[in-house]
Amino acid sequence: MTEPVTLEINLRVPDIRVGSPQDPVRRITNSDTRFWKAITVSVLPKVGVDLELSTSTYAFHATVERLEWHDDKNCFVAACQYAKRSMTSEEYESLRADPDWTRRPLLSGH
Repeated sequence: MTEPVTLEINLRVPDIRVGSPQDPVRRITNSDTRFWKAITVSVLPKVGVDLELSTSTYAFHATVERLEWHDDKNCFVAACQYAKRSMTSEEYESLRADPDWTRRPLLSGH
């Protein structure tokens, strides 16, 4: 029997368009932002595998693009891409407002 492993998710989400019939559409660019969350898994995922992740209001899939050990964090970090090509403003807001997910800008120069 294996012990559970803590895995930090580094999630890239697509840009989204926000607007209503009364307001002009505006674009939220997410290329320089990632969402982070620590989860516990029974087995480390392989690159290319879809993980089911969630906020407090909905579940979604993300594809593991890279898996690396980080000595400074003493855990594995999985760089993941939101599995769908687009995200609704409701899904984005749910992710942004969820207390378990942290939104962090990418560091410049990396």
